[in-house]
Amino acid sequence: MKTPHIDKGLIILYFAAGLSYILIDNYFPGNTSLVIKTGILPILIILFLNNVRFSENRTHLIMLAGLFFSWAGDVVLELNGRIGGLFVAGLACFLLAHIMYFTVFVLTPGRNVILSKRWYLLIPLIITGLLLTSYLYKDLNEMRLPVILYAAVILTMVAGAINRIEKVNLQSFRIVLAGAILFVFSDASIAVNKFSHPFKASGFVIMLTYIIAQYLIVTGYLRQFRTEYNRP
Repeated sequence: MKTPHIDKGLIILYFAAGLSYILIDNYFPGNTSLVIKTGILPILIILFLNNVRFSENRTHLIMLAGLFFSWAGDVVLELNGRIGGLFVAGLACFLLAHIMYFTVFVLTPGRNVILSKRWYLLIPLIITGLLLTSYLYKDLNEMRLPVILYAAVILTMVAGAINRIEKVNLQSFRIVLAGAILFVFSDASIAVNKFSHPFKASGFVIMLTYIIAQYLIVTGYLRQFRTEYNRP
């Protein structure tokens, strides 16, 4: 694989689109914000496609699938905010995205250590899952099973990110893990705002952490292939 070159112009465009959506959706919600949101992830997808050759690594296709399902989730949840009835469908899209990301992390060549010598790194994830579900449980009603299943899957995705610790260079490991953790924070904010305690800055917090999370996961993954950082 060619050494990744992270295009600064695309990075600026990606974050500009994300921040524009946050501002417009907050003050002037409507069709404009819908159009902007549907265009955020495609910028990151272009950045990703500019740095990979699918013939060289099968995990690139799975990573692309994760980005596609994320984009689909963005569109569906945005439509849900306008016409309703699509929250579970949006949840399903992101569920598939997390499964794709987890698959990429596990298929990364190297030792899978999270269930053996580094099992203790799962303890914070288990505690987080228990605390979040117990906090939301009484408010979830008929959404209990879907939300608990989703929480289990996204925390499993984070476990997959942790599992890369002896597989990739330290920079790639840290960036991807930070992105995975921010993804959990973003989704937890959605759950708290929707089912338990709505808060005023929810849109800003949810979207900002989400766009940073996706950026870190993608660019951290690409840095896995930068030869100057690879471990011997």
